[in-house]
Amino acid sequence: MDPLSLTTLLAAAAMAGWVDAVVGGGGLLLLPALLVAAPGVPVATALGTNKLAAIFGTSTAAVTYARRTKIDWMVAGPSAGLAVCCAGVGAALAGAVPAGAYRPVVLAVLVAVALFVVFRPRLGVVAVPARRTRLRVVAAVAVAGVGVALYDGLIGPGTGTFLVVAFTALVGADFVHGSAMAKVVNAGTNLGALVVFAATGHVWWLLGAAMAVCNVAGAALGARMALRRGAGFVRIVLLVVVFALVAKLGYDQWRAG
Repeated sequence: MDPLSLTTLLAAAAMAGWVDAVVGGGGLLLLPALLVAAPGVPVATALGTNKLAAIFGTSTAAVTYARRTKIDWMVAGPSAGLAVCCAGVGAALAGAVPAGAYRPVVLAVLVAVALFVVFRPRLGVVAVPARRTRLRVVAAVAVAGVGVALYDGLIGPGTGTFLVVAFTALVGADFVHGSAMAKVVNAGTNLGALVVFAATGHVWWLLGAAMAVCNVAGAALGARMALRRGAGFVRIVLLVVVFALVAKLGYDQWRAG
């Protein structure tokens, strides 16, 4: 890899760490950058190397949030535990699922998420503790620890965004606390997927380690900014990331069709 490509990739890793720490979706930046910087790399290897970088970034963000705000461990803990296993299952199936089979579904879900957030302007801006019933906690754990975790192992980009929306909509967290819980679960999904990709030889360890350093730097900055600027800032970043994901997947679907 030439120096310019490597520098661009490391810069993308730092930016991805920032985006992931605030609201998720850093894979939208890092995966395409990795595929461009290393033409011909197998998709599974790109996913595995991305997971190596991302697990350090999400873990850094999770620790930063945990030190400065209260995390609902009754929701985040079980979700993260399930996520390790379910993301591993998703990663094991990643090579067997063609892009055309999931892209339209993911695109539709993202559009629904965007509309949901736009037309509910108070969502996540202020916490709604009354929503945190036992049934909703179980639903949040199932959605985050099983559904979103499987998606992260299979595909990846947008995982953190889905987690934030799940925690705000289902258990009434504000966006800052929802993002804090999302980082804990996202660290679990990254771990589960990374174990499988590593076991099958789909990780470039040296490159992934270099990307991890930059990802950590971006994640630490992003978590601090989210905590300092509050839920309104996170909501704006969430909408930008969701619309960017919709545009990216929409373009991919149009090009494939």
